[in-house]
Amino acid sequence: MRIGYTLMTEQAGPSDLVRHSAAAEQAGFDFEVMSDHYSPWLASQGHAPYAWSVLGAVTQATERVELMTYVTCPIMRYHPAVVAQKAATVQALSGGRFTLGLGAGENLNEHVVGRGWPGVNVRHDMLAEAVQIIAGLFDGGHFDYEGKHFRVDSAKLWDLPALRTPIGIAVSGSQSVRRFAPVADAMIAVEPNASLCEEWDAARVGPPARKIAQLPIAWDTDRDAAVKRAHDQFRWFAGGWKVNAELPGPAGFEGATQFVTEDDVAQRIPCGPDAEPIISAVQEFGRAGFTDLALVQIGGDRQDEFLGFARKELLPALQEAP
Repeated sequence: MRIGYTLMTEQAGPSDLVRHSAAAEQAGFDFEVMSDHYSPWLASQGHAPYAWSVLGAVTQATERVELMTYVTCPIMRYHPAVVAQKAATVQALSGGRFTLGLGAGENLNEHVVGRGWPGVNVRHDMLAEAVQIIAGLFDGGHFDYEGKHFRVDSAKLWDLPALRTPIGIAVSGSQSVRRFAPVADAMIAVEPNASLCEEWDAARVGPPARKIAQLPIAWDTDRDAAVKRAHDQFRWFAGGWKVNAELPGPAGFEGATQFVTEDDVAQRIPCGPDAEPIISAVQEFGRAGFTDLALVQIGGDRQDEFLGFARKELLPALQEAP
């Protein structure tokens, strides 16, 4: 399994994210993913720079690692024709190291444009149209499109990269797998769900595709401090994606998670100084069938220490683990 590092825009500013990207490459990570948010999940995270500007800088601060959005929503805050242009530009700047990760989004980030928040089935319809538009523009030449949700009038990407940008799509269940596996180059998910991987492979057209997941951890020499930090900044995950997609802002997540305890968080997120709990959690994703896993080190101010630990201890141990 390939191990990646998450550039989490909700917990660090733009300059720090660029610096972390170079340090993660030097530490030995295989790839890096970046979240694309307008707001943090919780106010205590404290950041939300524009991911695409940061990505442009990251392409120049790194040389080897693959890059990816995890994930961009192309249905409301961004028009899919503009997403295609951004992705092609980042692919060109990175020398072919970029994968465009797409998803149906969260109200947290998309409500800011004032269009309301549609139901999940409508969002999936919009995402399907967006993927058609992006893929059509990646084909080159002028492109027109008229769907139920989007129109494109004689658009063309004038700076297409030499290597076509792969598209990954976030899925959460059988319905989304059946719909998007035939049109995506990679699967994106957040839980070590073996049936999801099996269904994806069965629905695929062509050779097996990458299956990419993400694992939050809270590394710290002091386990109690790690648990407190994970609870303070990452308890938002407890509601599950059906809830997380609907809440409109950090205040909503504060209220929805007010009864989540530190013990609740510690049971689901590896916390503390030891590599073994992290390795065990990584192996669970491997057994489920995932090919790639990006780690999230919780706490924007603890990245340097974590990256040192990853270089010296964690990544070598993961390479040796069965």
